[in-house]
Amino acid sequence: MALVEIRDVHKAFHRDSQRIEVFTGLTLDIAERSFTALMGPSGSGKSTLLNLVAGLDRPTNGTIRVAGAEVSAMKAAQLAAWRARHIGFVFQLFNLLPVLTAYQNVELPLLLTRLSKKQRAERVRIALGVVGLEDRMHHYPRQLSGGQEQRTAIARAIVADPTLILLDEPTGQLDAKSSQEVLALLQRLNDEFGKTILIVTHDAHAADKAKTVLHLEKGELIEKAGVAP
Repeated sequence: MALVEIRDVHKAFHRDSQRIEVFTGLTLDIAERSFTALMGPSGSGKSTLLNLVAGLDRPTNGTIRVAGAEVSAMKAAQLAAWRARHIGFVFQLFNLLPVLTAYQNVELPLLLTRLSKKQRAERVRIALGVVGLEDRMHHYPRQLSGGQEQRTAIARAIVADPTLILLDEPTGQLDAKSSQEVLALLQRLNDEFGKTILIVTHDAHAADKAKTVLHLEKGELIEKAGVAP
């Protein structure tokens, strides 16, 4: 069953008087409970596609549905509430707030919900436990290693139990050991918790952990490679 349905999507940007076409009719399904890696050269549209799926950007034409909801047709207020419930986004540069502890950074998405302080605390502890950082919850980002910062960002992405986890170059800023730890965590989230994961990556090792690898070239899907689970 497809969790993400992308149908005949076009996306264009304007730079001064120049029109730049990123997608000119992209159609793609992402299966529920899948672990998909999206690869391709810089400028191929990988990060743009993540932003479109998350509702952070809108297609010029075409439709994007996630879990049955037509994201591409939602208004801004609807999108904010929908993202808070359905999307966990992990950015390449972590995007942790330096003045907040790991606990406080992870709690941030829950402040948009109606959960009580006690319920939020339980969710945060569970998320930090899943990523193996319960003993670092009161540390600030500057007191964490790069791998720990990335795991904190992943905890923030999963704390609201989202439908879909999107990651933009999750190992791009990490050393080899930290990269392996983060990739093992993503595999666990997919295998044990049944999370649907879509990552953008240039890292062949990261792609090897995925069950499906998609390749974009100049905005077109040029190859679909299935990988044994």
